[in-house]
Amino acid sequence: MELDTLVREYLLLGLRFDRLEEGFVDAYTGDPALRRQVDNEPRPDPRTLVGSARALRAELPSAGLTDERTRFLDAHLTALECSARKFAADDIGFVDEVAAYFDVRIAPGDEERYRDAHRRMDAVLPGPGTLAERMEANRAADRIPPDRLQDCVEAFNSALRDRVRAEYALPEHEQVDYEVVGDKPWSGFNYYLGGYRSTVAINSDLDQHMSNLPRLIAHESYPGHHTEHCRKEAGLVGAGQLEQTLFVVNTPQCLMAEGLADLALESIVGAGWGTWAQEIYADLGLRFDGERAEELAAASSGLLSVRQDAALLLHDRGASADDVAAFLQRWTLSSPERARQSLRFLSSPLWRAYISTYVEGYRLLGGWLAQAPVGPERSERFRRLLDEPLTPGALRDDTPGALRDDVVSADGAASMLGRGRP
Repeated sequence: MELDTLVREYLLLGLRFDRLEEGFVDAYTGDPALRRQVDNEPRPDPRTLVGSARALRAELPSAGLTDERTRFLDAHLTALECSARKFAADDIGFVDEVAAYFDVRIAPGDEERYRDAHRRMDAVLPGPGTLAERMEANRAADRIPPDRLQDCVEAFNSALRDRVRAEYALPEHEQVDYEVVGDKPWSGFNYYLGGYRSTVAINSDLDQHMSNLPRLIAHESYPGHHTEHCRKEAGLVGAGQLEQTLFVVNTPQCLMAEGLADLALESIVGAGWGTWAQEIYADLGLRFDGERAEELAAASSGLLSVRQDAALLLHDRGASADDVAAFLQRWTLSSPERARQSLRFLSSPLWRAYISTYVEGYRLLGGWLAQAPVGPERSERFRRLLDEPLTPGALRDDTPGALRDDVVSADGAASMLGRGRP
């Protein structure tokens, strides 16, 4: 099969999944004629999609692609084949499902590590009452007044955009717009529209907190999802790699993107982000203890795997929804309402495996970045994540030794309420 034909068939295959479940295609910026073709077709048979994915994988070795592009497409066709089998009601174990989607093998975390995280958090938040009560009081004090949210979003968007544009070139007319929405299983979502434009939706059903907003803006926009989309559109798509015009759910792309985005704030601001944020809030007339927020984030990093454990309990071990909610409430020290919001995300047919993109993406990409010292070498590694069609397997091949939870810092666990954009 000719290279152009194979890539075209890959794009048509991915677009057809959106006919099975709307939202499966996260972003598509390619030839609109392909989208129209799929929209005018009958609803696809999942079994046909299984066969198409397998046939395209078999054609890869003879298509004349570079090794990098071949590896990318092979991993993504593997993921799409698994999705098609799930739509066809095949019985696939949850761990195998995650492995096929994201090119990682998952396992339960260590509850002793969670207990240690609680001890560290207790030291950061001393005082009367249980740790859960003190955490709830801290969240209440950290809440952004709804009438100030827009000002805060604009301030951090501007500050982060300036930093990113100084470090990584962006198209002059790139733009991010923000909107407030409700009734969603996530706290934030980037809709990349193509042409270097994004709309970022922020969920009004969840309180927004001063300690998390800088991370949310970095994750969704600068230097996270929006920045990555812009640079890949200008670079890879501009160079003819049209497979990069398609971004679909439950593929290795997602793990790479979420890992990058969850590391975005520490990559562009680094240690001291709390004090940096405190100064921005002070200019807005808001009080924020940045040093304590940064300490609490570091203490809670040991909770990174909790929500993946909850997914394993729910989908691999058959635990009840009530038991999973109780598990989340216990270890994340969250309210019953917040635990149920997390459970809603984990229970979604489309998003049920997605929590692993944050846990394993943050761990894998964090370990890979940490091989380079802070400074120009680390920045160059982050640039590669923004610009190159890397896969989890490629990073593992370039990461000697086992990865540990402690290669990640910040509040990855605290930020994972939903589709990467918690």
